Amino acid sequence: MPTYSYACDACGKSFDREQRITEDPIKKCLKCGKNKARRMITNGNFILKGGGWYADGYGNSSSGSSTESSSSSDSSSSSDSASSSAE
Repeated sequence: MPTYSYACDACGKSFDREQRITEDPIKKCLKCGKNKARRMITNGNFILKGGGWYADGYGNSSSGSSTESSSSSDSSSSSDSASSSAE
């Protein structure tokens, strides 16, 4: 479940609350009890862990998938030239 940050306009306190996405935002402040709490927009806390994930979203240039794609394109170009010579 995501954690949402709230701030109260009445007392100025801020707090976090773990809620389902489908739940309505909290209106009542947990600190002072007034209906002046509002949901704040904050940075996301989505972190990918484990091998194979890169911070910039791209792999390094020496990955095995790039060599596979180049070898498959070489075989398709050779089959194209063979079919054009057959005509």
